[in-house]
Amino acid sequence: VGFTAAVSSRELAELGRARSIPVMEDLGSGCFVDLVRYGFPYEPTVPEVVASGVDLVSFSGDKLLGGPQAGILVGRAELVERLARNPLNRALRVDKFASVRRRARRILARLSAETQRALGAQLVESTSQVGGGALPTVELPTAAIALGTAERPAERLDEALRSGRPPVLGRLLDDRLLLDCRTILAADIAPLADRLAAL
Repeated sequence: VGFTAAVSSRELAELGRARSIPVMEDLGSGCFVDLVRYGFPYEPTVPEVVASGVDLVSFSGDKLLGGPQAGILVGRAELVERLARNPLNRALRVDKFASVRRRARRILARLSAETQRALGAQLVESTSQVGGGALPTVELPTAAIALGTAERPAERLDEALRSGRPPVLGRLLDDRLLLDCRTILAADIAPLADRLAAL
């Protein structure tokens, strides 16, 4: 587990502007002072990343300032306002395993038996990674829809779903495409089933 290369914040911000896609960067603990002069390794500071043109910058208020757990978000006012309308979204994103499995069953129930056979669609037990920068090797049990057959290989299904509107991102594992139902909201079930049926 580790990094081999990095793209600068400024380059990402320029790419986002060119494609009209907001760019967000999570700074983890967050830092306001350049600590290199004190003998520490280089770590980008919050002012530096904001000045680079990134649209949103998030960092941990409790690690930076001490006190109760808190997250801080700075950047373009209109984006911060949109996120503020649902401030509990991140705190509530982890769901009970039974609910995850129930969502998977509801997706399959919307697919005809013929479509399920054609796609090789099955409910499978799998795992989700807890995080990237934090707890990158810790996994949670989850339920997923597995897709892929000899006639419709997982790689082709993955490409078709990614390039559609809206894009659907899965995970390729052992010649199967897994759609992790931990990442699917109740409102996504019907549109996702429609996308799968269209394949």
